[in-house]
Amino acid sequence: MTLATGVPASEGGRAGWSVPEELSARIPAEQRGPGLERDAVRLLVSRGREVSHHTFGELPRLLRAGDLLVVNTSQTLAAAVDGWAGHARVVVHFSTHGDDGRWAVELRDPDGRGTTRARAGAPGMRVRLPGGVRLLLEEPLVPGSGRLCWARVSPGGAAGVYGLMQEHGRPIRYSYTERDQPLSVHQTVFALPSADGAGSAEMPSAARPFTARLVTELVSRGVRFAPITLHTGVASAQAHEPPYPERFAVPGASARLINAVKGGDGRVVAVGTTAVRAVESAVGADGAVGACEGWTDLVVTPERGVRVVDGLLTGLHEPEASHLLMLEAVAGRAAVDRGYEAALRGLYLWHEFGDVHLILPTESPHSEHCASNCR
Repeated sequence: MTLATGVPASEGGRAGWSVPEELSARIPAEQRGPGLERDAVRLLVSRGREVSHHTFGELPRLLRAGDLLVVNTSQTLAAAVDGWAGHARVVVHFSTHGDDGRWAVELRDPDGRGTTRARAGAPGMRVRLPGGVRLLLEEPLVPGSGRLCWARVSPGGAAGVYGLMQEHGRPIRYSYTERDQPLSVHQTVFALPSADGAGSAEMPSAARPFTARLVTELVSRGVRFAPITLHTGVASAQAHEPPYPERFAVPGASARLINAVKGGDGRVVAVGTTAVRAVESAVGADGAVGACEGWTDLVVTPERGVRVVDGLLTGLHEPEASHLLMLEAVAGRAAVDRGYEAALRGLYLWHEFGDVHLILPTESPHSEHCASNCR
């Protein structure tokens, strides 16, 4: 079989497909024409292997009273900062603030089209940043990989990086986008500033199409919201590793709301893979979600499965992305492959400014979930 995009189903990535360059969303929806808002994107809906096509504005009619949307409140940071490594210009992507006062960082070579080429960082490398800030790379974040390294910051320590980003940073972008965008374009309607300035290196983009008007309509129809926080680290346009440990918090009120919906007639629908990772990290041995915060290294796979989430609203991921394993855990391999075939045939747009995929269960929302060893 050959897909409508001309990509043979037997070739390409893990699921037998690849994403044509013309299907990359190069600018946000609201910049594609007069009068458009963020919600002017398409919505692919998968229920098992059944697929239907919608606009994002139809979401309130696709959910039902009693459903619960779990949303990530992490703000997006201006995490890309220009600097120098010796005589070479580099762009530093600040990924994760560690508990030991260091930052996990990625170095990239600027090329005028977004910082797309990763540059290996070696222990002992020094990087000069604006305002007299210096980085000293100490060790790889993951042994054997030089893409992300732990770096010591001076002067001012790791906390001073937040001020550096506010004054000299810009949002991380990759070459499939047309141009740099203001930080406001990368914030979701749910984003909240944190007291210490912490946030996500890259936007929790599944929530980007929501507008205040759409949230109001959802609430008026009986759909509820449970806020959580997970600060995302740097992803990669070349290397599709599993997610690294990330900071998260599930408040007690959200945990109670999730448990109440699980015990009733509603469905728990995570908005983004970050929301899945957070709530699934907060499940106790009794299967209930509890208040929890700290670091999670959970990787959701089909073998591990999901214990809380019934559905998922997410962007479209490349075939090498580890996120697809999470989608399989929620919906199964056949349903994911069927949905992505439909997205390719329908010329849906990929990446953070692209279209959205809603995965809903075909079974009863009361289907039994396994117990977790978390807590």
